This record gives sequence, C-alpha cells and structure tokens, in this order.
Amino acid sequence: MNPLMVAAMETDSPHTLKHAYIARIYTQAVMTAAAARFTIHPNDSDRILGKSEISRNAKGCRFLFISVTERITAGVIAALRPELQLIATLSVGTDHIDLAAARRHGVAVVTTPDVLSAACAETAWMLILGAARRGQEAGALVRSGTWQGWSPTALLGRGLTGRRLGILGMGRIGREVAKRAPAFGLAVHYHNRNRLDPALEAGAVYHADAESLLAHSDILCLCAPGGSALSGFLDARRLALLPSQAIVVNIARGELVDDDALIAALSDGRIFAAGLDVYNGEPALDPRYLTLPNAFLSPHLGSATQETRDAMGFALLDGIRAWEAGESAPNLIL
Repeated sequence: MNPLMVAAMETDSPHTLKHAYIARIYTQAVMTAAAARFTIHPNDSDRILGKSEISRNAKGCRFLFISVTERITAGVIAALRPELQLIATLSVGTDHIDLAAARRHGVAVVTTPDVLSAACAETAWMLILGAARRGQEAGALVRSGTWQGWSPTALLGRGLTGRRLGILGMGRIGREVAKRAPAFGLAVHYHNRNRLDPALEAGAVYHADAESLLAHSDILCLCAPGGSALSGFLDARRLALLPSQAIVVNIARGELVDDDALIAALSDGRIFAAGLDVYNGEPALDPRYLTLPNAFLSPHLGSATQETRDAMGFALLDGIRAWEAGESAPNLIL
C-alpha cells in the first residue's frame, strides 16, 4: 500500500472520512501534510490524466487536487457530484476549470495566488536573458565539443540597457517582472485591462490598447491569463507591430501565441529571438521550434522552485481549512 495512504489511515477517524483525490503528485512535504488530514488517493503514475480517468478515479472523493494539466469540465464535475465539494488547483489561473459548472453545482474552488509570483518572474528573466544573449545557441555550441574559443564577433546578442520592456498583463506576476527591470536598465511599458494605481505602476508607462504597447516593446513579455479572449493574440499582424529585432517572451499560456506566425518571424529574422516556457498543446509543442537556434525553450518551469511549490500546496491546504471553518480565504474564488 502507498505509504501516504497508510499515514492517512493512522490519523484520527474524522480525518479518514475526508477522501481526497490528488491528480498530480505534489511535493513530499505537501503530500505528507495532505495525508495527515485526508484519506488521499494519489495518481501514483503522475501522468496527465484524461477527463474520463479523473471522473472514474476521483469518484466518491470530497476534495479534488489538480494542476494546470487537468481539464475539469462540466462533465467531470457532474460525474463527481454529489460527493465532490471542493476543487483545489495548484495554479493561479483557472481556465482549465469550468467555473460556471462549479458554481452551478455548488463546488468551491481554491487557487494559489501571490506565492508563485516571484518564482514566475525569475523564470521570465531567465527567458529574457537567454533569448537576448543567444543562450540556446551558446549552450549547444559548448556541448557539441566544436567551440574554438573566444572570438570578438561570436554569438553577438542584444543588450538590455536602454531598451523598453513591454508587459502584457500587469497582474501580480507582471508586476514582479517589472520590479526587476530597472536593474537591467530597462524602461517598463504595459497594457492591462485596467490602468494600475500609481503606486503599483511604479513609473511604468501605461498603454490603453495592446497595439500601442507592441509598438513600444523591444522586449515583449506575455504575462496575461489564458482564456478564449486572448487565444491567438500574438498573430502575424501584431508581430509586425513590434520594433525590428524585438524579443518575445511567453510565461503565460501557449494559446496566446499563433505558432505559425511566430515561427515565421523567427525564421526570417524579423524577430530576434523568443524565450518560451509554455506552448500550444504541451508537452507536444510545435516541432519547428526545436530547429530554431533563436528559440530559447524551457519546459513550463514557471513556479518550479522547491520553496514555491511547497508554498503553493500549503496555500491550498490553508484555503481548505478556512473553507471548512466557514471563514473567508483570499484564495477561495468560489
């Protein structure tokens, strides 16, 4: 038997009546804490499960722990009712959950705001620097064993000082990205659904429409949430609005980018480089990206630090505790 299941069975009897299905394996500290509070049923394979598997495996559970890789549709929610009472997602975004269906069935939803913003911003800067300084090509050259040594003109990249960083989506993560920009000598421009208060703007230049932002973005960082409204946002027309030799970074959702358009712009040199952490159809990203030396790629690292993933999991447990006590919690959105 899974040792976490044993740990759960050894807790007080009221706890063992609270069954929780864990669709992806969280960090060990969070799994241990969850096992102390619930009878947990983990997906030990840690593979991405389809809708029918989730509906079958989580049947009878009061709590459903998921991540961004699980699609919780109206059908899944209906299949898990009436036992299912709360969905806990290891993410800030909720575009993978049918919130209308959850509301209709009276299912609460808990997320992980705030705790992952800094880690995601660090990933954004890894992508910015990797794209600007041709990190993909540099690493491949060293590993190939063909590097001939230093040269005055080898792998010349794009300096950051004096350039403009455009941020699409100035939420918590976008603001953390912006906070680090002055250290690199970058001026910050942004577009958001609503203009921020001056204190949150921190000197950043607001653009009322996205097209204006693009024209002022030597480096464009996509930080906006996913959803149908922004699907295919960065298409050929909008890419053409960017300054020549701009850099594109995406830490939001793959669906924001029109792959055909971005690959064409990278291939013909109109865009200097791209730093991508998220993709359409991931993990099956468009294979053409793999052939582009000016595409700096990472495997959806986002918030992937030990400290952050622990904090995210504990935030979910804290939110559930507040929900059970009838208290308000900042991460309880339904």
